[in-house]
Amino acid sequence: MAVTLIRPSLEALPGYAGALRRGWSPDNVRGAVTAALHLEKIAEDPVAFVEGLEDREARLGPLTMPDGTQRARLPGFVRWIWDGDFCGSVGFRWQPGSSDLPEHVLGHVGYAVVAWKRGQGLASEGLRLFLPLARAEGLTHIDLTADPDNIPSQKVILNNGGRLLERFRKDEAYGGGESLRFRIDL
Repeated sequence: MAVTLIRPSLEALPGYAGALRRGWSPDNVRGAVTAALHLEKIAEDPVAFVEGLEDREARLGPLTMPDGTQRARLPGFVRWIWDGDFCGSVGFRWQPGSSDLPEHVLGHVGYAVVAWKRGQGLASEGLRLFLPLARAEGLTHIDLTADPDNIPSQKVILNNGGRLLERFRKDEAYGGGESLRFRIDL
């Protein structure tokens, strides 16, 4: 089956929840914490959970950073990578009217593929399919980050026309450490 991006839905939610239960997380910084939080929210109110993945007005309130501090939330939305079943997710955040991001936001796009489907090009294809959605928001480029030792993620970015902008040290809110910032022109 062909790989597509789908808008999160109640019909596809069991696949997402199943991936969380198997140890996958859409968050590569707070993995298990985020997975547990998502499962809790799904159990409480699955409709609200799915609707909250499309927050183009940043109405969900402040964002809790990995270190526990709170920052203003940016508009954003999520798409699920789908091959007939849940494969992973692509998350997007932006500042309306600008391609720039506030200092506390590492990149416009984050993606994660379930461990049992890695190595099949799903992240590269998911990001490729996502680029027109970012362009539709009026951005001229997107920035993405990857740790220096995360070669698979770097390949996903490079496969989609990314170029290395800089090596930098992540904010302590993200645990510090070295990272790489890439840019894909839209």
